[in-house]
Amino acid sequence: MFINIRGGLLDLGRPRIMGIINVTEDSFYSQSRHMADNEVIKVAGEMLGEGADIIDVGGCSTRPGAPEVPLEEERQRVCRAVKIIVDRYPEAVVSVDTYRAQVAEEAVLHAGADIINDISGGEMDPEMLPLVMRLKVPYILMHMQGTPQNMQDNPSYDDVVTDIIRWFAPKISMLRQAGVKDIVIDPGFGFGKTARQNFELLRRLPEFRITGLPILAGMSRKAMVWKTLGINPDEALNGTTALNMTALMNGASLLRVHDVRQAREVATLFEKIYPEGILFDQYS
Repeated sequence: MFINIRGGLLDLGRPRIMGIINVTEDSFYSQSRHMADNEVIKVAGEMLGEGADIIDVGGCSTRPGAPEVPLEEERQRVCRAVKIIVDRYPEAVVSVDTYRAQVAEEAVLHAGADIINDISGGEMDPEMLPLVMRLKVPYILMHMQGTPQNMQDNPSYDDVVTDIIRWFAPKISMLRQAGVKDIVIDPGFGFGKTARQNFELLRRLPEFRITGLPILAGMSRKAMVWKTLGINPDEALNGTTALNMTALMNGASLLRVHDVRQAREVATLFEKIYPEGILFDQYS
């Protein structure tokens, strides 16, 4: 599985690491907040040096209950950060973490972002999917039930995996018919799911291979880790590492993480255990 990045191919047939840079003041994990330009440059350089394949830049916290950031403020934060990363590290692959089409468009066309990472799968901005169809850039299609403000109020599914796959299907079909070839799916751990539903998603992750698309797993330091273990996000690296290996063993192609070096170590060990990858005959 490959995605096209500026005319080159990024192979998602082997594990890839996406490092998180939040240009926000209120992300749930304090160590991921980087507002100053020099800090953004420093952290991006460290992540690339530690083995990040993609740098994911977000300017609006999407933790449960987070207040909405004004569009113009998000646009300025994100585009400034993307541009300074691209200018300093032109070889870097950069994704923009936004559900707003205006922010995504400027980040791609004027700041240099390569990928759009949309937590809402086009649900929060009706212009997002048409934008992706027009630009035909790689698109990370994530499932979320509700919005960041209410998604954890009472998430409910008949069958969490089946319901999410059915939600993905028409969006994938529409994007493909419009000529969008580079799609990654993200089941949205922690976005409108209970802890029990999150762990079921992880256990049944191979079922998402029925889509034929690469799978992103984003569980880094989330509540499914720290609440389960009775700790806090600052203490959740070890638990995150355990879940990241499980995700790779269950078919994830891409890990979205705060801690790049540790995730790269997981990927390296996974490839030693499974040098040919893992075959999921039931779902391929």
